[in-house]
Amino acid sequence: MKRVTILGLEGTSASILTGPLDIFIYAGTLWNGIFGEPATPFFEVECVSANGGPIKCLGDLEIKAHRSTAQVKDTDLVVIPSIYSIEHTLAHEAEVVPWIKEMYQRGAQVAAICTGTFVLAETGLLDGKTATTHWGTTEMFRQRYPKVILKPELLITDYGDIFTAGGSNACFDIGLYLVRKYCGLDVARKLAKTFLHDMDRVSQAPWIAFQCQRGHADKEIRRAQELLENEYAEQYNFEELARDLGMSRRTFERRFKAATGDSPLQYLQRMRVEAAKRILETENLNFDEVSYAVGYEDRSFFSKVFTQYSGLTPKRYRQKWSFPKDIAV
Repeated sequence: MKRVTILGLEGTSASILTGPLDIFIYAGTLWNGIFGEPATPFFEVECVSANGGPIKCLGDLEIKAHRSTAQVKDTDLVVIPSIYSIEHTLAHEAEVVPWIKEMYQRGAQVAAICTGTFVLAETGLLDGKTATTHWGTTEMFRQRYPKVILKPELLITDYGDIFTAGGSNACFDIGLYLVRKYCGLDVARKLAKTFLHDMDRVSQAPWIAFQCQRGHADKEIRRAQELLENEYAEQYNFEELARDLGMSRRTFERRFKAATGDSPLQYLQRMRVEAAKRILETENLNFDEVSYAVGYEDRSFFSKVFTQYSGLTPKRYRQKWSFPKDIAV
């Protein structure tokens, strides 16, 4: 049996502790119980805290830890849940960072969920590697850990012995992913069926809302951003826009990319896609009308752009974010 150690940190969501715990405990047992077969557990699971005391979760909920990190000398997998903030964790539980690194050096694999990726990044184990985290913390993460190749559109990343996952509900996705990795597809599929959880989720894109990257001090580029954000349906000549800002197009493109991470065209496309999302979510316009409203006359072209950034076709996106009108009783 593999030993799984879930690290409890102050300010985490209780569900991100109990979610993976349930996944690993029920692997080989829940399905078997439903069909009257003998349980064949695959994992020994425990929750630990830095000092061995209760784990103080959001909502003033406390979860009892099995023991302290200092008492764990060996394990097969360390799971790091979300955190309140990296500054808070480093101020109150900084000792978990060298402990994670020590466990890894002793042969443990490490999985970080949601903002738990910040804690994993503090160890340096993610330097030069691809990782993901909650899409809402992308800019903050990139500024703090420039050596990590962050891809927030990914739901899970796998480096063989280091794993990361996106937002909080991805705790079930990475749990199932690791069960599949350790126990095989059949066990993971049965577990997914008993949990009523999809196994085909691979991207955060359908959930991501574009954040206008403002964490820079380039005033001219800020002016350009504000223009594109407020008048995204206009037709732009970037040569003229660059000249209006007092620079060549080449300089404008370079500075815009350096400040925001996107080219001006990509930024404009993202703004138009976000506007189209809002229309699809709230209005009953056909996609020709949606395309025209956000600045495109070519419906087919914009459909490709929309799918590229949202991860879903316009039709599928509207279906996903429309609540059922009637639920049978």
